[in-house]
Amino acid sequence: QVRLVESGGGSVQAGGSLRLSCAASGYTAGRNVMAWFRQAPGKEREGVATIFTAGANTYTYYTDSVKGRFTISLDNAKNTVYLQMNSLKPEDTAMYYCVAMDRAGWSLQPRDYKHWGQGTQVTVSS
Repeated sequence: QVRLVESGGGSVQAGGSLRLSCAASGYTAGRNVMAWFRQAPGKEREGVATIFTAGANTYTYYTDSVKGRFTISLDNAKNTVYLQMNSLKPEDTAMYYCVAMDRAGWSLQPRDYKHWGQGTQVTVSS
């Protein structure tokens, strides 16, 4: 059974940093695309960053609003995906979800991700 467990959320002031962690069990992190999605109240779920490995290479993607501020990474030994978030803004406030695909391919559509964590709340105050 696949399980994704997020941690690291919290409340920070604008300009601050947080690092989210996603520990995977029953699943090899990076084998297929893993991603962080977020959902703010009253808004649709948004794909923030994706990561996967192919051979010796690691591929990442960031949505425009977080480029240069967020970094997604993978620790194979710990089977854990991270999201380092710097220069946080109030508009980054949302529930953040770690997700994983169970097939090859890449997508930013929530429906294409079979496995979801329970979410961790990030709140950025101005």
